[in-house]
Amino acid sequence: MNQLGLPISLDSKMLLDNFLGNKQLLDFIAKLYVDKTSAEIYVYGASGLGKTHLLQGATLRALSDQQSAMYIDCHNSLPGHVLESIEQLNWISIDNIDAINNNEQDLFFDLYNRAKQATVSMLISGSDLPSELSVMKDLKTRLGLATIFQLQPLDDELTMSVLNNQMIDRNLSIDSKVYEYLFKYYSRDVKVLLKAIDDLDKASLQAKQSITIPFVRKTLLL
Repeated sequence: MNQLGLPISLDSKMLLDNFLGNKQLLDFIAKLYVDKTSAEIYVYGASGLGKTHLLQGATLRALSDQQSAMYIDCHNSLPGHVLESIEQLNWISIDNIDAINNNEQDLFFDLYNRAKQATVSMLISGSDLPSELSVMKDLKTRLGLATIFQLQPLDDELTMSVLNNQMIDRNLSIDSKVYEYLFKYYSRDVKVLLKAIDDLDKASLQAKQSITIPFVRKTLLL
């Protein structure tokens, strides 16, 4: 399964099926696949809310439906051939638009207009509302016309589900009291917690100990 024209490897675990919360947004995206229609969608929110998960999941869903799709991360340079490929696409996900290089904003503006004209569905992520981005005015205007969703933080129950999914992937389990301890004394940021879970997993394997509250306290220096 390869996205059109790009060698970037997508994370097969970042699926829409395991993207939790934000039901209205997920329902909107799902309807596009079912109805075979197109739209421009802009999502924004703080780091750790799952923007990359959402955008890669949407790309993978399009590919699984035998559609042509592309995922681009604006932390990297836009591919030179991207404009030539637009008419071949059904779906394009553009991550971290706030990180786009100043010299590439005109290229992205052209890409956006061509994709819209070709009725390509676009899912674009940024850290803030379009009006608050440090990009050229024409880009703000275009992005401001998209359907805009703000990603919402997960509550403790959904956060626990995300962490549990990670543990299931590793054939491990952790008592819910350990999660509650992490929420109270470490962080509620999913991205930070996932890194902590990874560190705890490695440390527990090395020490040949189970992940308990005392082990968490010792490993994470709480």
